[in-house]
Amino acid sequence: VQLVESGGGLVQPGGSLRLSCVASGFTFRNYYMNWYRQAPGKERELVAGITRGGGSTYYADSVKGRFTISRDNAKNTVYLQMDSLKPEDTAAYYCNARLTAWWGQGTQVTVSS
Repeated sequence: VQLVESGGGLVQPGGSLRLSCVASGFTFRNYYMNWYRQAPGKERELVAGITRGGGSTYYADSVKGRFTISRDNAKNTVYLQMDSLKPEDTAAYYCNARLTAWWGQGTQVTVSS
């Protein structure tokens, strides 16, 4: 199993980034997928989740209205569109197949002027 995140970087407050997570080694379309993040000195927190078919999503209150999770089962990829970024969004972002111990290596997002 592999989960490979990409798309992180340095962005100014108010800016946007789109994260991608490409999955392999399992039947991607059969799994609910999550995005988590972890800031230095803090616990990993759930940011967003999406059902197998993409018809239902979940967002943490802290990102609701600013982040959008989506998936393309034909490409085995889950995305996280992040708009109106704030400094408090700075963290390493990870994708995860729900109820598994499968994690990617993470991609760093830094929001700073």
